[in-house]
Amino acid sequence: MLEVWSWPTPNGHKVHIALEELGLEYKIIAVNIGAGDQFKPEFLKITPNHRIPAIRDSEGPGGKPFTLFESAAIMMYLSEKAGGKLIPKDPVGRWKCIEWMMFQMGGVGPMFGQWNHFGAYAPEKVPYAITRYGNEVQRLTRVLNHRLEETEWLAGGEYSMADIITFPWLRAATQKSPRFDDRGYIALADYPGVKRWYDAIMARPAVQRGLKVLADARPDDKITDTERENTFGATQFTKR
Repeated sequence: MLEVWSWPTPNGHKVHIALEELGLEYKIIAVNIGAGDQFKPEFLKITPNHRIPAIRDSEGPGGKPFTLFESAAIMMYLSEKAGGKLIPKDPVGRWKCIEWMMFQMGGVGPMFGQWNHFGAYAPEKVPYAITRYGNEVQRLTRVLNHRLEETEWLAGGEYSMADIITFPWLRAATQKSPRFDDRGYIALADYPGVKRWYDAIMARPAVQRGLKVLADARPDDKITDTERENTFGATQFTKR
């Protein structure tokens, strides 16, 4: 059985969707990051980085319990556990899949995350930061659009982990809420390749199931001072 420590964020959604696409049996353990669950000793035994997602596989390599953190590593592990599904088997497709997964981990995730933080969650607005990260988000989306105007999926001719790992960040960047007005939004109509790709992914039943995982755990769009502290404040840097 796979135990999955997660929360309904883009990084959590990546793994939820991958699990649904692969049809693997799993149990979700909610880690309420606003409440500080990520700092609890039982979670730190799974990941010393106190970030979601993380997994524990009771039947890991050699049939022994195995833990893993970092979403890209988890997704590659899940693919292997399911017989190599969602990562192309031909060398070109495989490396293109890994290339675009790394593009998400090194570019899309960090830059979209900073744009979201400064535009929606920071206690004080910093126009320079919002502009800087907003420009980088637009640039990265243009890179995705160039690729997706050339090929159907990020890895080439087939839907893969590269698409799954990237999609939740684009979804989050298009969602409307008064809290995000200063941040701005990605207008998919400005990126036809991305829009075609986004719509095709959004229509997949497994994606819709993955997005429902823990969806009720965040009932509103507000953030309290305690949640802000646990998610972004000095609590992050306490020695443990």
